[in-house]
Amino acid sequence: MNILYKLFRQDPDSREDVIFMTSLLGILINIVLAAAKIIIGTLAASITIVSEGINNATDSLTAVLTIVGTKLAAKKPTKKYPFGYGHIEYLTSLVIAVLILMTGFEFIKESVARIFSPSEMNLSLWVLLVIAASALIKVFLGTYTIKKGKEQQSDALIAVGTECRNDSFISFITIFTTLIYLFGHVSIDAYTGLVVSLIILRAGYEVLKDTVSKMLGTLPDKALADNLYRQIRRTDGIINAADLMLHNYGPNAYSGSVNVEVDHKKTIGEIYEILHDLQLRIMYEQHVTMVFGIYAVDNDHPEVQALRKKIVSFIRERERVTSYHALYLRNDKKQLYCDIIVDYDLEEWDKLEEEFKEMIWQTYPGYEVFLVVETEYV
Repeated sequence: MNILYKLFRQDPDSREDVIFMTSLLGILINIVLAAAKIIIGTLAASITIVSEGINNATDSLTAVLTIVGTKLAAKKPTKKYPFGYGHIEYLTSLVIAVLILMTGFEFIKESVARIFSPSEMNLSLWVLLVIAASALIKVFLGTYTIKKGKEQQSDALIAVGTECRNDSFISFITIFTTLIYLFGHVSIDAYTGLVVSLIILRAGYEVLKDTVSKMLGTLPDKALADNLYRQIRRTDGIINAADLMLHNYGPNAYSGSVNVEVDHKKTIGEIYEILHDLQLRIMYEQHVTMVFGIYAVDNDHPEVQALRKKIVSFIRERERVTSYHALYLRNDKKQLYCDIIVDYDLEEWDKLEEEFKEMIWQTYPGYEVFLVVETEYV
């Protein structure tokens, strides 16, 4: 691959160039395999081999789409699209999924037709060797492409690699079909063609499901969220962090918000210095544009410490309540602020709120309780 990088003047440390070169490698290999299989399959009158060849040709097209999508996604933000064009990569994956599904449905039609109108096959051991070699090549290519896709966080590249690796399994089915015909003189080509079609459809469905989920907005990458929480909570001057929200605008393109607890005695200027430095570090290290909300808390006061123990006991007694934060007690105004985190299965939020207020009023009768009941976003 290093020779190819130098030949095409690509940078092996550039995400865009790595995706381009990986896709280019797939295009070249799949074109050779597609031509060989279509010719062999036509001469042997094997729908399974021909379908493999056409599937390889489709893989070449999906690799081309991956390159085009990556190039477009790398365009700089504009006034119309201030968060950039990263979502184009998801659209590319969507098109790839549709092409895979269309290929699968087409093979189903052909296989069913061949079941009712069988034809003689002309297979030999050398055909078997060509398919076996193809299977080994596709295993290597698929594994390599998926590896590069994960390294570069490219859904389109992972989709191409997954389909490529599935092709190797399809090739093993073809080998099985050929062996049965050569040594048992029984043709199950149409039936294995049907199995191949179903495998292709399943691969297309998986790519489609994953892509649509990301476009609709699933939970963000947990590893990224955990890393952000650790970085924020370890920052001097920040007591705790909660309510992290991340919005994805393509690979390595996130905007987010999080609420942080700070000592209520700190000045606005002190808080600004802490958050400004943290914001820049997160932007350059994690590629996340972060906005901060602030909770003022008083952890040192004995009265607040006793209240925290009481709230912890309240949470432990309830299965669907997971944690709390943003506790702030204002005795001068008889006010109490607190946020409680619950899981998605809790239905009676109003009942929980009333129980919490009753618990607080046992110690602080007549206080105004500002309680927020919410779920975690990551």
